[in-house]
Parts: sequence; C-alpha cells; structure tokens
Amino acid sequence: MNGVQQALIGGIEGGTAILLPALGELVGQRAGVVNLGTEGCMLAGALAAFAVAAVTGDTWLGVGAGLLAGAACGLFHAWLVVRRRADQLASGLVVWFAALGITSVFGTGYIGRTATPLATLSVPWLSHLPAVGPILFRHDALVYAGYVLVGAVWFVLFRTRVGLVLRAVGERPAVVAAAGGHPQLVQMTAVIVGAGIAGVGGAQLSVGYVGNWFNDMTNGYGFVAVAVVLFACWRPAGVLAGSYLFGVALAAASVLQAHGVAVNQYLLDALPYAITLVALVVVARRGGAKAPEALTAALTNGAA
Repeated sequence: MNGVQQALIGGIEGGTAILLPALGELVGQRAGVVNLGTEGCMLAGALAAFAVAAVTGDTWLGVGAGLLAGAACGLFHAWLVVRRRADQLASGLVVWFAALGITSVFGTGYIGRTATPLATLSVPWLSHLPAVGPILFRHDALVYAGYVLVGAVWFVLFRTRVGLVLRAVGERPAVVAAAGGHPQLVQMTAVIVGAGIAGVGGAQLSVGYVGNWFNDMTNGYGFVAVAVVLFACWRPAGVLAGSYLFGVALAAASVLQAHGVAVNQYLLDALPYAITLVALVVVARRGGAKAPEALTAALTNGAA
C-alpha cells in the first residue's frame, strides 16, 4: 500500500470524526442555533463511549453512551439559548469549557486502559473494487453510518415536511409561531439531536479511529466541524467534502511523518487545518448560500 492510499484511507476514517459532528451542527444551524460547544459534545461522547466500552466490554453500548453524553451537552446548550435567551456563542464556550474540565477529571483514570475497538467491516463485492474498494469499503460501521447519514440529512431537510418546518424556523421563527408552530421546540430538538450526533463523532474517535482515550483528544475537531458547516454553505454535500478533505490532510501529515519527510512538526500539525479552511473558503466564495436568517440575527445581536 503506497502513501497516497494510506492518506486516503486514513482520511476517510479520521474525516468521519469530523463528518458526524458537522452534520449534527448543520441540523442545529439550519434551525437557527450555532453550537460552539460541539467540541465539548465530542469530548463527552468520546469519554462516555470509551469508559462504557472499557467497563462493559460492549463497544456498541459505548457508542450509545457517547450519543447520550453528547445529547446531554446539547440539552444544556439548547436550554440556555432557546429557553433562557443566552448568547449562543458564550453558551457554546461554556459547554466546551465544562466538558473539557469534566472529561479531564473523570477521564484521567481511563488513560492507558484498553477497550474493544469497533470492528473493521469489508463490504462484500465493493471492498474488492480496484483502487476505491480498500479506500471506501473497509472501515468500521460508523464510517458507513456517515455515508448514509449525509443522504438522510439531505432528504429530511429538503424533501420532507419536518425539514421544511426546521428550515422555516431557521429563517423566520415568528412566522412559524404565527402559523401555529412551535419554533422553540423545533430548535431545542434540532440542537439536542445534532449534539447527540456529535457525541457519536466523539465515539468514532475514541473507540474507532484512535482506539484509546487521552485528555482533550478531540484536539479542535469540534471547532473544525463548525467551520466546515459555515464554509460548506449549510449543504450536506459540502459538509461531506470538507470533512473528508480535512481527514485526508490530517492523514497525509501523519504519512509524511512516517516516511521521515524533514518538515517542521508545527507546520505538519497546522497543514490539515490550513488546507481545509482555505479550500472551503474558496468554495464558499464561488457561490455560497445565505446563512439562515434567524442564525444571522442571533449572532449579530450577540455581537452587538
């Protein structure tokens, strides 16, 4: 296996840990709420998944715990910004700091422990396709779940009444309320569901891609997920491309290190973030959709 294949395979695996929280954040932002606490949701999900998997020996029970931990963080954020009208950016940072502190305290005992990782599943027939088979179809189940979730999010948002109501709340919540809807309920549900998906992204990181736990293991992935949504113009396909681009850039840096390329360590660490953000900015500038009006209004009022 050459270096390019290694980078692409690692990019799909690592990119999934960005794709899942980015899709969750997309759902929340389409409803008019940004969650800078996505990083905290991922941390909570990563620790919960690893801890439960290590204690019980059941990896899927751990993934479920990661989902619930992320959703709990989302519930706290949703309560603050939707019910208590707190500033969205400040609330998200509170969620992040709280999750960082809690996971650092309770996660210390799990550093160095082992848990059964998610099994690698080869898709029959597809995994044997030349070139693309090993890259796309020899991963753990959460990677495949990411593939499916992109299509599911697109379908729900743009082809169902639920998605229509959610997008309407993200644009004009007052109009939805005047029509007899419940915009606050929609926003809270969207944020909680999105945070739960982010928690699964954290689980993918701890019991899938990395396979262990260490403090602050998300290393900014949650913030990258938020940026991916913004620069992908709130489109699931753009989120997919941006997430995997980040994953490939991250894996490429590791492959270069493994092959002994004499490049400054700090430049290699910054490479994935720089490439991803520059590329997505270019894509967004070429024809991006407008941000949901309620989201723009909330951020503008918060900054005022």
